[in-house]
Amino acid sequence: MYSFRKQIVAVGAAVLLLTGCAGAGTKTGEMIDDAAITTKVKAAFTKDKDVSALAVHVNTDNGVVRLSGDVKSNTEKMKAERLARDVEGVRAVTNNLSVKAN
Repeated sequence: MYSFRKQIVAVGAAVLLLTGCAGAGTKTGEMIDDAAITTKVKAAFTKDKDVSALAVHVNTDNGVVRLSGDVKSNTEKMKAERLARDVEGVRAVTNNLSVKAN
């Protein structure tokens, strides 16, 4: 009986811990969707010859994609934004990319 109580307490603690991992005010499904959006945006950059997937950092929060990092030209900056906007599930794009001076 004592061992069974320990198991119940352990399971309860695990449930509380995992529920807390989702973040304040964020549902686990939203976090998974944001991760999927980030992955799709990075994949689009990898497929494109004009945008450096290594130079452009992508962060997604509630479907809003934030781009940061240094790019070589204004054309690359604008193309990265367009590629990100074209990804399904993206609500908005904040383009904080900086164009490097040569």
